Amino acid sequence: MKKHFVVAALFVAATMGMSAQKPMNAPRGGKTISDKLVGIFFEDISSSADGGLNAELIQNGSFEYSPAERDGWGAGTSWKQIRPGHSLGTLEVRKDNSIHPNNPTYMRLHVERVKEYYDYSGWKGFGIENGGFGGISVKAGANYDFSVFLRNIGDAKQVRIALGIPQGWGRDPQLLAEATIDVDSKDWKKYTALLTPTEDCSNAVLQILVLNTGVLDVDMVSLIPQDTYKGHGLRKDLVQALADLHPTFMRFPGGCVVHGGGDGFWDTYRWKTTIGPKETRRGLKNTWGYHQSMGLGYYEYFQLCEDLNMAPLPILPCGVSCQGSNGGWGMKGQAQDVVPMSDMDEWVQDALDLIEWANGDPATSKWAKMRADAGHPKPFGLKYLGLGNEERISPEFCERFTYMYKKIMEVYPNIIIVGTAGPGSHPGNSDLDNGWKLAEELGMPIIDEHYYEPNKYFLNSRQYDKYPRDRKTKVYLGEYAAKDKKLIDALAEGLYLLHVERNGDIVCMTSYAPLFAKKDATNWNPDLIYFDNNRTYLTCSYYVQQMFGQSAGQYYYGDCVNFEGDEAGVVQPVENSAYGQSVILNAKTRKLYVKLCNAGDVAKKANVNLSRFGLKKQATKTVLIGSPDAENNYDAQPIVPQKETVKARKKFSIELAPYSMVMLEYQL
Repeated sequence: MKKHFVVAALFVAATMGMSAQKPMNAPRGGKTISDKLVGIFFEDISSSADGGLNAELIQNGSFEYSPAERDGWGAGTSWKQIRPGHSLGTLEVRKDNSIHPNNPTYMRLHVERVKEYYDYSGWKGFGIENGGFGGISVKAGANYDFSVFLRNIGDAKQVRIALGIPQGWGRDPQLLAEATIDVDSKDWKKYTALLTPTEDCSNAVLQILVLNTGVLDVDMVSLIPQDTYKGHGLRKDLVQALADLHPTFMRFPGGCVVHGGGDGFWDTYRWKTTIGPKETRRGLKNTWGYHQSMGLGYYEYFQLCEDLNMAPLPILPCGVSCQGSNGGWGMKGQAQDVVPMSDMDEWVQDALDLIEWANGDPATSKWAKMRADAGHPKPFGLKYLGLGNEERISPEFCERFTYMYKKIMEVYPNIIIVGTAGPGSHPGNSDLDNGWKLAEELGMPIIDEHYYEPNKYFLNSRQYDKYPRDRKTKVYLGEYAAKDKKLIDALAEGLYLLHVERNGDIVCMTSYAPLFAKKDATNWNPDLIYFDNNRTYLTCSYYVQQMFGQSAGQYYYGDCVNFEGDEAGVVQPVENSAYGQSVILNAKTRKLYVKLCNAGDVAKKANVNLSRFGLKKQATKTVLIGSPDAENNYDAQPIVPQKETVKARKKFSIELAPYSMVMLEYQL
């Protein structure tokens, strides 16, 4: 056995809650499983970042959109020229002498005439207007931080910042908030203002109006609510929805996004251009066809993980393209793009520098100092690092992955590397077979499997019951979902997760995908959480995921529940069953969870025996139930879990209604 595998295997066992030593208070009969089974996977798909999790309200504030990018909220660059009072001027897009090479584009305003056309009009000037992501949503009395980089050419100027409600063609907006900035710097300078709207509005616009003739350069326009999650610039309701899932880790930034922009693999997402001041970050067209500003970058991802007590799992490319790199899934049949082996040290160094940035000492490491300078001197405590996403497991991939894997292990043997099993992870798939072969050759701690299937698959298949029990490599089910968002799909996923818990000694992590989707800008269905500018819409699958997130534990008990009609003492049938169960003990919190699922059209009686556990007097019962074809949508959320306090009993029978899932939580 290779030395680096011994170290990695011991480390993954310890960090996944699978130590061989059971606590003294764990009752007999429990199987040790991972207590990190339920996490989340964030990818910037369906406008999940800009216009979503990133609380920034201005679209294309850096003026970096190009005509090749799909603007999800209408054609163009999200900016338009305005000239109230019949002022005159022209706009010029420029790239010379910009703020930073990563952010080359800015807007130059040539103001030729400023005049109030009507005596009673308070609006004048020449400038630009932005409507955000399908309208800027603001609340009365809330504070919004405005900032902009300006460079004055010629005489000093006054610039009016106005937030208003559109009143139709030819009419000035109704004013919600305003501020005036005096601009005299001939170099790029950041200016700030506080805007406090007087009314609620879901479709406001922001105007930047120059009140004097002459030339002014504009870049990095920003409007962010002060009330973000823990003050870290992320939208509160979306982060709260994540927090309520109780995830133990977060995989990011993708997904196919890892392998580059929609212009191909050679425009690959690189983590180093997503940190530092936002004006220095490099945006790009992503795999899904729209622009990523990188306002949500690696620093924000790691900070979010810390805020929600999740282990960060960043994914880095390993020199080979996946099927989504060249503009979408249409490249499935074409040849892989590959980095020459002579250039692979650059990709290795990216991985080594990321580990140093996340974990290093600012006193001795330039990368750690960058983290500290950004406001986080304490290490983030990175333990996991993913290499690759859904590549075909070709000889070229194996050569490059192996090179990176060994180089990283030489320097950081305690980092847990997560590999990939290719784009389709079902037995008989050549990529899955080749991925597992590579994992076993390298002694890889974890391999990432993906599959999206109709609910019939999740209802009828129990893939991990058939996996060899002697494998050292654990499974991360990194992307999966039934292909619809009805209750029956959520229950099918619930049944499958019960089977995952039963195999929690083989499967160490799971994450539903995709996580977020914005209304009217959705690239993929289904998704776990839908949202618009004002609220979230939680799917039936969300509530099933929440039950499993709330009930994480270290021990699985398969012999506490017997369904009527099953052979006494025999564990739940493994396939073609519309019902299932699991009993999970969290020895750290001293809580016991009983989960029961019935995805069939007839009631099912379950007999439960918890005699081996010392239960407190009361328990919490959570029930998710409804019509199998019902779904939570933008018009209504008819299906939500119902909670009640019940008497805790050690032996009892419970009748599961058709199309329902029940969880009982006990304190020991």
